[in-house]
This record gives sequence, C-alpha cells and structure tokens, in this order.
Amino acid sequence: MLTARSSEARKRQLLVLTAVLAMGAPGCLLTGCTNQVGQASQAGQAGQAAAQATRSAGATSASRSARKRNSSPIALNLMTEAARAAVATSYQGEEIDSRWETGGDTMFVSDIAHLGDGPTMTRIQAAGTAGSAQPYSVGASSEGVLGITATLVQLLETHYIVAYAGPSSAGSRPVQVVEAWRANGSLAARFLLDRATKLPLQRWVFDPAARLVDVSILTNVQVGKPATEAASAAFGPAEPAYSQPDPRAFPLQPAKLLAFGLQGWRVPVDLPGGLILFTGGETSTPSGPVLDLGYSDGLYVVSLFEQRGKLATKLAGWQKATVAGRAVYATGPAQGSLTLSSLTWAGSGMVYTLIADAPAQTVAGVVDVLPYDEPPGFWKRMSRGISRLAGLVNPFR
Repeated sequence: MLTARSSEARKRQLLVLTAVLAMGAPGCLLTGCTNQVGQASQAGQAGQAAAQATRSAGATSASRSARKRNSSPIALNLMTEAARAAVATSYQGEEIDSRWETGGDTMFVSDIAHLGDGPTMTRIQAAGTAGSAQPYSVGASSEGVLGITATLVQLLETHYIVAYAGPSSAGSRPVQVVEAWRANGSLAARFLLDRATKLPLQRWVFDPAARLVDVSILTNVQVGKPATEAASAAFGPAEPAYSQPDPRAFPLQPAKLLAFGLQGWRVPVDLPGGLILFTGGETSTPSGPVLDLGYSDGLYVVSLFEQRGKLATKLAGWQKATVAGRAVYATGPAQGSLTLSSLTWAGSGMVYTLIADAPAQTVAGVVDVLPYDEPPGFWKRMSRGISRLAGLVNPFR
C-alpha cells in the first residue's frame, strides 16, 4: 500500500506527465528513416539543388530580426496551419531526405500518398525502382509532412525562436518561409510552406556551426482526393506486417505511463538536449512488454524502447561502438554532427534501444543519463573462470 508521502509524490509525477503529454501523439516524425536507398538521379538533383540554394541564400532582414527573444505570431500561425494541412489535405508526391557529411551524402527516397483525415501510405524506393511495384506501409493514423505536427510545433516554440522570413518560391510554387533560431542567434531550421495549401514542401536543418546537415523535400506534389486515390491504387499490395492486428497500445495515458515508472521502468519526463517526453506506448511481444517513449525538442526526435531482460551476446547487423564513454551496439549511419542511428545496451535488468535523429552530442547525453551495466573487465572474467575451475577440482564441493 502506498504511504501518504509516496501517494503525494505519485500525484506530482502524474501532474507532470499529464502536462507534458497533454499535447497528444504526433505520429511518426521520419517516414522510412531506417531504410537507406541509393542516389536516384532525380532525387539527387533535387537534393543538390536544395543544398546549393541553401548555401547561396543570404541573411534577410527578417532572418536577422529572428534574434529577438519572442517568436513571431505570424510564423507560429503558419506552422500551425502547416501541421493542420498535413492532416486534412489529400496529397501525393515523393519525399526525399538528404544528409550531408564529409566526403558525400546519404539519401532516403519514398513515395507518399495521404488521404485527408485518413491514413498515410508510404513506399520506400530503392535505386532505380521509382514507379515499380514495391511493398508499402500504411500509417495507423494521419501523420505530418516532413516532421511537422501540431505537437512538435508547440515544442519548437518552446525551444526555439520561430520567425517569419517572408515569401519565396520552391520550383514553380510560391511559398512562405519560416525559420527557427537558437537562443545564441544561430539558425537551426528553415521551413518552406506552400502558399496555397500550407503544406510543408521543404525542411532545412543546420547545426550550431551553420552547416547544412539535412534537407527534406516533398516534390512532384499533387493535391486532391482523386489523385491520392489513384496513387494508392498503384502502390500494390501492402506489407504483410501492416495487415496484421497492431499489438501496440499507443498512446498511453499519463497514469499508465506513471504505473510503468512505479514498477521499475525508466520514464523520465525530459532528457538532455531539451528533449521532452511527448508520447508513449506499449507493445506486447512473446518475450514481454516493450515500452516505447518519444522525446523531442520540436526539431529533433529520439525514441527510447525498454524491455526487461538481458542483451543478447551476439547481435547480427550491429557493431560495437563507444558513446559517452560506454560500450554499446550500434546500427545505421552517423553523419557528421547529425546522428541517424540505433543504439542498444543493457542496464539494471533492462535492455534499452535508442533510435535517434539528433545531434551526436544530444545522443551522447541521453545515453549517459540512462542505466548502464559495465561489461566485466579482464580480471573479473579471469577470477570467475578460476572460481569455476576450482569448483570442478575441489573434492569437498
């Protein structure tokens, strides 16, 4: 039975969780983020054009005014309208995500079709397979475009200065430009919103040194229910995994998440780098429940998965890595100062898996504050081996 003191603490925790989760679950931030594809010529040209335009763009007076302390109401209204349009508008197109690093870039390409206030269909392209019959996935709910959702817009306002940078164009489409600035005066992101529909068409992300690290583009856009229905009909069969009942309970209510915390699970309301818990879910598996927690500052996102048990001794497709001075297993690319990867390790009877689309420094900070079991050193392994050997030859055992 809870004591009066622990009951009050539980109420305070519940209030905190309720506050941070009151904005709701935004859905998937990155579409097909774990599927790397080759550089299709059309996608490559679009990504290179965006990079060139970004590097050549000068600072406008509107951009310089973003250094003021308060965000622009016009900019916030535009971002809110963009998040709403991404759910209510029927559209189809091609989503391209390019990430730059020294010596080259990595590109992710997918066909996307969304039925207004309905599901989002996504088909990952491989090099040279545009238009071919590839399996596709169907989102369980309406999702934002290029990571722009109502919840993440609110987090963006919390952590950045959001400013209106004026009109511009993206190809033949007139757009309105919104920028996110850091408190130190550096540009963090630039969003190009279609003037007619408010759909997000481009998203550029910069690191603290003003280097372009990520460009996401929605291109070949067609708006309207007939075009979307025709695109979905051409997608072909859905992936079998998406035809089965979803074993997830998502999102969980704050009280349910708090119950996990009282049972020994880690449910921090915030993580280093300004990441705030904005959603959480539970997945039933044969080996036990998996807790799925989503954290974001409005621009970057980190998903933390927890499951009771021990880490397997061999993990196919994973490599040993060192993050925050800790030995972990990693998979996925890490580009320059922006990391898109998965990390896994064990700590305090739990296996933690981190899927991060965030600066490497932020990822290291998250790993550093979570439980971690030090692997046994050489002398510990030797002493254990000697003890087992002595047990075999000791006649008095």
